[in-house]
Amino acid sequence: MTASQLLETLVGFATVSRDSNLELIRWVEAYLDDHGVPHQRIESDDGRKANLLARIGPEVAGGVVLSGHTDVVPVDGQPWSSDPFTLTDKGDGRLYGRGTCDMKGFIACALAQVPEWVQQDLPVPIYLALSYDEEVGCIGAPRMIETLMAEHPRPAAVIVGEPTLMQPVVAHKGATNLRTTVTGRASHSSQVDQGVSAIHVAARLVTYIEEVMAELKAEGRVDEAFNVVHSSLHVGKIAGGTAINIMARECVFEWEIRHLPSDRFDELLGRVEARAAELEAEMRQRTPQAAIVTEALNETVPALADDNNAEVLELCQALLGERPAGAVAYATEAGQFQRRGLPTLICGPGSIAQAHQPDEYIEVAELETASRFMAALGQHLTTA
Repeated sequence: MTASQLLETLVGFATVSRDSNLELIRWVEAYLDDHGVPHQRIESDDGRKANLLARIGPEVAGGVVLSGHTDVVPVDGQPWSSDPFTLTDKGDGRLYGRGTCDMKGFIACALAQVPEWVQQDLPVPIYLALSYDEEVGCIGAPRMIETLMAEHPRPAAVIVGEPTLMQPVVAHKGATNLRTTVTGRASHSSQVDQGVSAIHVAARLVTYIEEVMAELKAEGRVDEAFNVVHSSLHVGKIAGGTAINIMARECVFEWEIRHLPSDRFDELLGRVEARAAELEAEMRQRTPQAAIVTEALNETVPALADDNNAEVLELCQALLGERPAGAVAYATEAGQFQRRGLPTLICGPGSIAQAHQPDEYIEVAELETASRFMAALGQHLTTA
C-alpha cells in the first residue's frame, strides 16, 4: 500500500482524544502481522486506549525510533467543506482530512515502508512508537517510553514526526495546563462592601499572568530561536458568577504556561502563586473563607532542549540534505523521550499552520518527501 492509501485508512478512524483509538490500533496490528513485525500494546489504565510499539529488525542496541501520536483534535463547530474523516483529494495537490498533517501523514509514510524494511536485513532496529492522548497533554507516551527503555535494548535516536515541513527541529517549549479557582463571598450587588467578588479578584490575577511575560522580557529571559522568544502564559477559559446583580462567589479560569527550555516551570508558576497569595490575603481580611487554589490539569510536558542531539541531527541531514535546524513554540512528546536520555528531534511532513484547522490538509509533495526520507533511512542503516 502507498502512503496515500494508508493515510486514507488512518484518517477513516475517528480517533478524537475523547474517544478510543483501539480500532486503529487493531488495524495497524493486523497490518504488521501481515509483514511478520513483532509488536506490543501498552494500554491505558481503563483499557480504552493503547500505545503500540513495534520493532522492525534485530533486537539489538542502536537504531531509530519513529514516534507519532494516533489521536486527533475534535472537529466540532468547525466549517469543514468535506467529511473530516474521509480523505479527500480535490485535485489541488493536497489531501484533506482530520489528522492528515497532525500527524497521521507521518505514520502512513512509515507504515508504507515497512514491507521494504523487513526485506533489508537491517543491522539495527527501526521502532514504530504510536501513542494515544498526545493532544490532551502527552498522556500516553510516558508509559510507552518506560516499556521501551525497560524491555528493549537502548535505541540510538528518536524522530518525532510532528509537522515541521520536513525540517529538523531541535528544541520546543514545555507546557502545563492549569486551573485556578477563586472563591469569594456572594452578596447583593447593591451592597458591594458586604461581599468579595471572585470575578474581580480573578481579573486582577489574570492581568498579572499577562504581566509576567513583560517581566521575563525585561529580565532578558528570551531565546531568539523561537518565534515567540519568551516563555508564554495564557488564559484560555474563564467562567464565574450566577447573576448580574450578585457579587460572584466563585470564578474559575484555565490557563497554560509554555516555558523555554532555559526556564523552569516551577519558578514561573511561583511568581503567579506569590501574587495569588497576596490577593488571597486581601480577600481574607473581609471573609475568612476566601481562597485562591491552582491545580495542574496535566503532568508538565517537558521542553525539548537543543542538547545531546548531534548524531540524530546528522542522521536527518544525511537523509534530507543540509537543512537548518529550528525551534518551535508548541510542545510534543519529544521532550519526554529526551528526558530518558534519548537523543531526540522532531521532523515530519506537513505544516503546523494546518494542524487543528477546518479543512486540515497535507501537501502530496510533503508525503512524497517523507516517503523518500523513510526509504533513505532503511538504506542508510543497512549501509552504515
